[in-house]
Amino acid sequence: MNEKIRLVLNKIKDKGFEVYLVGGFVRDYFLGRETYDVDIATNALPKDIIEIFNLNTSTEDNYGSITFKDKTYSYEITTYRKDLSYEARKPQIEFVDDIKVDVLRRDFTINSLYMDADGNIIDELNGIEDLNNKIVRCIGNINDKMVEDPLRILRTIRFATLLDFKIEENLYFFIKQNKELISTLSYTRKKEELDKIFKSKNVSKGIETIKSLGIEKYLDIRIDDVIPCSNYLGIWAQIEVSDKYPFSNQELDTIGAIKNVLKYGIIDNIVLYQYGLFVSVIAGEILGYQKSYISDIYKDMPIYNSKDIAINGDDIMQILNIEPSEKISKILEDIELNILHNNIKNEYEELKGYIIKNWK
Repeated sequence: MNEKIRLVLNKIKDKGFEVYLVGGFVRDYFLGRETYDVDIATNALPKDIIEIFNLNTSTEDNYGSITFKDKTYSYEITTYRKDLSYEARKPQIEFVDDIKVDVLRRDFTINSLYMDADGNIIDELNGIEDLNNKIVRCIGNINDKMVEDPLRILRTIRFATLLDFKIEENLYFFIKQNKELISTLSYTRKKEELDKIFKSKNVSKGIETIKSLGIEKYLDIRIDDVIPCSNYLGIWAQIEVSDKYPFSNQELDTIGAIKNVLKYGIIDNIVLYQYGLFVSVIAGEILGYQKSYISDIYKDMPIYNSKDIAINGDDIMQILNIEPSEKISKILEDIELNILHNNIKNEYEELKGYIIKNWK
């Protein structure tokens, strides 16, 4: 355990409170996965945490959680609590002083482990057994858990994908039979979970699980043949998506560019010049190109933008003794294309001769 994290735990413990690392951090620690999001559970109240760490924050509408960061980690410190009910996916809570009550509100057994500052683990619900057996299992009544917060359906798929775990049989069957619950989720929430699935190195399993559960309709997407790639936007570019999904303008531009390159079908100077190295590498991976091959092409390109062309509009007007007109743009486009196809060298005299011969 990192000393920074131990120091945070001990600051709370030294004030006489119980305190444990919990959830995803303990799960990933057990699995040897590096993580920088630190979830902490304690019987200290939010006002106590604010006082202990001298924080300038409010306790309103935080569901018992106080968050802060250092240069390495993001901390979320939450008071033991009991979820009384859910209203529009928001829990109505009651603070408690018993870890055995707190653990029951969590979603999956693999996220139910608590660990103290000395590395001792409390495992109330056989989470270690499920981690060893690579199973995503729901805590408590599956119907209650999934209905009160349908986002847990997508979290089930996300954990199965990221960790390469199996979904416990009863949970899998419930999702398959109650997949319409996903329709109640906002497109923002759907995208957040799908982004995490599509960013996984195990994205093929995520896509296979989505299709086998038959939830595409309720996600408002359509997946046919998808070739896995290392960038999540490359996955989005290969599926049909509702325009209700809240992509940023940059994401939309990148997805559109990847689609154009995939339609073009090859990676060459034209693609690299028009769409750049980033998009070309993503599309190239889908098309079966090695990144090193694309990088070599990019390195040897004769020009990278129009400013690199060794002749300009004023030169063309002087060479042809003409006034400004659309003809100048057409000539520059012709030159640009021929340079990229390596038909002519990007040298002033050669370009001048080409213009005289072809545009006089």
